[in-house]
Amino acid sequence: MPAPHRGRARGFSLIEVLIVLLLLGLLAAVAYPSYQYVQERRREAAAVTEIGAMSAALKRIELERRGLPQMLEEAGLGGRLDPWGRPYRYYNVQDNGRGGARKDRRLNPLNTDFDLYSLGRDGLTKPQISQRESADDIIRANNGRFTGRASDY
Repeated sequence: MPAPHRGRARGFSLIEVLIVLLLLGLLAAVAYPSYQYVQERRREAAAVTEIGAMSAALKRIELERRGLPQMLEEAGLGGRLDPWGRPYRYYNVQDNGRGGARKDRRLNPLNTDFDLYSLGRDGLTKPQISQRESADDIIRANNGRFTGRASDY
């Protein structure tokens, strides 16, 4: 019969446990930014989809009433929040003029009918979408032919 083991007990040493924890920490540090990037792209895609649906609803109302509403509440779209938890912004360009409309880098209005947009991740915006504060805004441009990040327009 073999003799029972005497001496050192089996198990992990403190050094081995610390090395495993270090490796797990490094793996998490590499994976977390990728996860954040994917989450941000998911929010942007959701905002693009919602702006498209709201645009279609506003166009239907325009055909039915022969004019656009002044506020989203009049269209039954008030109180809707973007994926970052802020209300969508709306401006009726047809009735209120180009003064309050979103503009491109040459100061031309993005739309001739209405502006509909989200302030994006940072919650900041400027009327001219080429400015830094507006880069992450999710906008509708060219009367609905473009919907996406302002920096991609």
